[in-house]
Amino acid sequence: MSRVDCFLPYWDPAIAGSTLSSFLSEPSVGNVFLLCPEDRPVPQAVPDGCTVLSVPSMKASITYMQIAGHSTAEYTLIYTRFSALSFVHHALDRMLSIASDTGAAMLYSDHFDVLDGQVTPAPVIDWQEGALRDDFDFGSVMLFRSCALREAASRMKGEYAYAGLYDLWLKVSQLGPFVHVNEYLYYDTETDTRRSGEKLFDYVNPKNRAVQVEMEKACTEHLKAVGAWLPPVFREPDLSAGEFPCEASVVIPCRNRVQTIADAIESALSQKTSFRYNVIVVDDNSDDGTVDVIKRYLDRPDFIYIAQDKTWHGIGGNWNAALHHPSCGKFALQLDSDDMYSDDGVVQRFVDAFYDQKCAMVIGTYRLTDFELNEIPPGVIDHREWTEDNGRNNALRINGLGAPRGFYAPLVRELGFPPTKYGEDYAVGLRISREYRIGRLYDVMYNCRRWDNNSDAALSRDKVNANNLYKDKIRTWELKARKKL
Repeated sequence: MSRVDCFLPYWDPAIAGSTLSSFLSEPSVGNVFLLCPEDRPVPQAVPDGCTVLSVPSMKASITYMQIAGHSTAEYTLIYTRFSALSFVHHALDRMLSIASDTGAAMLYSDHFDVLDGQVTPAPVIDWQEGALRDDFDFGSVMLFRSCALREAASRMKGEYAYAGLYDLWLKVSQLGPFVHVNEYLYYDTETDTRRSGEKLFDYVNPKNRAVQVEMEKACTEHLKAVGAWLPPVFREPDLSAGEFPCEASVVIPCRNRVQTIADAIESALSQKTSFRYNVIVVDDNSDDGTVDVIKRYLDRPDFIYIAQDKTWHGIGGNWNAALHHPSCGKFALQLDSDDMYSDDGVVQRFVDAFYDQKCAMVIGTYRLTDFELNEIPPGVIDHREWTEDNGRNNALRINGLGAPRGFYAPLVRELGFPPTKYGEDYAVGLRISREYRIGRLYDVMYNCRRWDNNSDAALSRDKVNANNLYKDKIRTWELKARKKL
C-alpha cells in the first residue's frame, strides 16, 4: 500500500532521470509530482507515473499550498534541490517507519554529499524549539505527516515569494515534533562549495534585503503564535548611577594575533574623546609573540594588560575578566583583535549613543575588507533590518546582531558572558534585548578584516554544526524565558 506522495523539482530531464527512478522504484511511493517552476522551460514529455505541477518557484508560499492540496497519502515527501538524488537501499521505508513510531510532524536525516565523484558524510543537527533561523539545514529531503502539512498550509496566507518553505515548517513545528534521524539515508549533489567564511554574511548581504523582510515577517507570525513575541516596551538603565574610573573602556580579547594586535591597539589608543577612556587588552595565553607586542604599550597610563591564567576562558571569559577589572569604565566597547576602528571618533559616538538612545547596548556598522583594508563584498554591513518595534524579536531568527558592540558595563557584569569562543556576544545581546533597548549606529564604525587566519574562515562541517547547535540552544533558552514574560 502506498504511504507517501513525493514532490520534487523538475529541471533537466537528463539529470532528473536518476532522481525519478529513485522514487518510482519504491513500493511505498504513491504519486510523484514534478514541480516545474514557471521561469523554467515546460517539459516536452512527462515521465510515466508522474504528474506535472506548475509552480512559481521552490521558495513561494503558493507552491507549498499546491503540494498540500494534491497530497493524498499519509505522508508527503518534498525534495527541495535542483540536483541529483538517490536513496540508500530501503531508506525511505526506514524513514516512514520512524515517522510512524515517533508521531513526527516532520522527519529529516543525515545524508552523503557527492561532489566530483567524491562521497562525503553530511550530518545535520537536531532541530529544537529555538532553532528559528531561516537557514536551518534539514538536508534536501523533508518527510511531512500529510495531515500536519495540510493544516499548516491552511494557515498560510500565500503571500511569500521567498519565505514559503520557511513559513511552512515554522507552522508545522507548532503541530508536532521534528525528528532528526542520525543515519545516512540518501546521496545528494553538493552545489555550494564555498568556505564557511564566505557563506557567513549571506543573511546580511544588501542584495538579499527583500528575502530578509519576508523571513522576518514569517518568524514574527510564528513568535506571536507560540507566545514568545515581545512588544516594544523597554526598561531604561540608570546611566547616571555609580562611580567609575573612566567613562569608557575599549576591550580587545585576543589569542595568537601577532600579525594584527598592534593595529587594533593603535586604533583604540588613537581615539579622540571629550572624556577619559582606556584600552583593556585581555590575552588568553598567546604563544606566537602576541604578548611581546602587547608589552610595548605598558608605559601608557591609559592601557591595561590582563594575562589570563591557564584555565579555560574563551572569548566570553576574557570579556568577564575585563568587565570585572577595577579599571573598567562605565561603557565597555568591543574591538576584535583582527580589526580596526574606522576613524578616531568611534568611542565618542558610541558613548553619545548610550545617552541619546537611553539604551543598555549599542551596535554599530562595519565594513568588510581584506587584510590591506580594501573593501570586499558584500561591503558595508549595517543591519538596517533592525527596527525599534521588532528588532529584539527578529534577533531570534538571525545569527548575529551586528558589530562593533558596546555595553553598559554594570548590567553586563551582572549578567555575565558565557565562557565560550563562539556566540558569547549573541547570547548577551539576546539577554539584554529581552528587557532593554539596543541602540544602533548606522555609520561605519570599524573595518572587519577577512583573511585566512580568521577563526571562522574555513570551518569543518562538524565545527559549523557545533556552532549552529550552540546558537540554536541559546535561542531556545531565550525563547523559553520570553514565553514566561
